[in-house]
Amino acid sequence: MSTASQSPAGPARSKRADAQRNQRALLAAAAAVFVTSGVDAPIREIAARAGVGIGTIYRHFPTRADLVVAVYRHQVEACVQAGPALLAGADSAFEALRQWIDLFVDFLATKHGLADVLQSDRASFDALHAYFLDRLVPACGQLLEAAARAGEVTPGTDAYELLRGIGNLCIRRDDDPRYDPRRLVSLLLRGLRQPR
Repeated sequence: MSTASQSPAGPARSKRADAQRNQRALLAAAAAVFVTSGVDAPIREIAARAGVGIGTIYRHFPTRADLVVAVYRHQVEACVQAGPALLAGADSAFEALRQWIDLFVDFLATKHGLADVLQSDRASFDALHAYFLDRLVPACGQLLEAAARAGEVTPGTDAYELLRGIGNLCIRRDDDPRYDPRRLVSLLLRGLRQPR
């Protein structure tokens, strides 16, 4: 077979796969930097953590808001995809729920400051919030239903209320060393447990 008759789809597909992998790595690095340094962290800090040049970040995300929104969406999808995997691998449905809530709390830490970045674009912020609810409430609901069927949590717990409550516990920590939202979230989850 001559090289002229070979399909160029193979190399193009692998290049696209590499680009997607690089973008995922960049988003993971940005999320980690946002947790430690906030969404206003220098782009060079994100680039260094991702092992790429600053130009690579700007090529994918022309503005800081573009990067923050992409990180937000990436983490929402990671939380959604984690639910079934945790249910399949955890010792119990309640343990899967607890691990998923840990991921959700990590996500909330990254989300802190998003409103400030998008304050000039309220429509974009509202659309992201709707996306957040549309994707995460059903994911949490599936975990709650599994735990209720297993007799591990009180039936009828509303996923939206639970996520909202956790969000309220995690908001505006203000780096107060005396306040640990994870400890309070753990207390909240203990309160959901069905008495044995």
